[in-house]
Amino acid sequence: MRKQYPSVISLALLVIVGTPSCASDKGLENSGTPSNTDPETDIIDNNSDLAINITDALFSNRSGDCTTYANVYFSNVSNTQNGTSYKGELQISVSGGKCIFTTNAIPNHNFGDGGDFAHEVAAQNVRYEITASPTKTATVTVAIWGDNGVFLNGVKVDLLAAACYDEGIGGLGQEKIGCGPDQIEHPWRYEAMSPLNNFGTDKNNAHTQPNGAYHYHGNPMAMFETDCSKVSSASPVIGFAADGFPIFGSCFSDNGSIRNAQSSYRLKDNGGPRQAVPGYSTPIAGTGYIASANYDGQFRGDYEYLAGSGDLDACNGMAIDGQYGYYITNTYPWILACFTGTPDPSF
Repeated sequence: MRKQYPSVISLALLVIVGTPSCASDKGLENSGTPSNTDPETDIIDNNSDLAINITDALFSNRSGDCTTYANVYFSNVSNTQNGTSYKGELQISVSGGKCIFTTNAIPNHNFGDGGDFAHEVAAQNVRYEITASPTKTATVTVAIWGDNGVFLNGVKVDLLAAACYDEGIGGLGQEKIGCGPDQIEHPWRYEAMSPLNNFGTDKNNAHTQPNGAYHYHGNPMAMFETDCSKVSSASPVIGFAADGFPIFGSCFSDNGSIRNAQSSYRLKDNGGPRQAVPGYSTPIAGTGYIASANYDGQFRGDYEYLAGSGDLDACNGMAIDGQYGYYITNTYPWILACFTGTPDPSF
């Protein structure tokens, strides 16, 4: 008989990792593949007597110190679209002032429900390093191309689509790929979380890249209780950003009252007509998949930061009890919009 494990785990020992940048089932996907990917190789010494089963686990630890989670983890999950079984493998180790996340990028929950993946999920072999002592920089890093962080189930956060309006491959308004880091300032980059774009994400706001890497664009809808009315304490840490700062779930204590953290981003001009940006073609309503001529959230450039309009700063973070971290939000930018610290080159 298989040993039973509790569904709520205080992750005092752990390891995590990630891989390429993203797009939609209509092709908006970065085709890059990490050089250290070898899905055929076991990535960790999965000793069943030592590894912790985190299948469907709800995390509970709020420590912002990544070394707290050093351990070996595994999960047994399946793709609900076709019934294929997978084993998640994750290790977090500590070396040279860094936390080393090694993972096969298989989540700790079933996946595929509600999604339309263009590529089958495949195990990866990737490694990330983050500083165990993150510090804020004088200016934030707004270029967030590539992998942006990794959750405590071993699956990465990869926010940006590789497609922009009138850029790269595809008909106008149907662009599939070709808008990479050289166009990081492009105002009309498609927003992966917008329902106006067909990204084929499942109920966990995740999908796959061409190499089969499963990755999140927003709230994973797993690893923490997402309904803040059902909890009596603030959300746990569910991962770490590339700069080493923790990523918390959505709930925080506001003078003793638990509620959702609110983003400080809003649609420009209250959703009014898009204004032309010099050097770029303005999206035209009805062209390809373009839904309207207004700031409706179909593009990342439809949003603007309004200081003080929510709880969080421009990067989607705040400090509570001396601990700075990013917070999952139900609105843009969903997880983070920039780095308050310095992202590690391994991302």
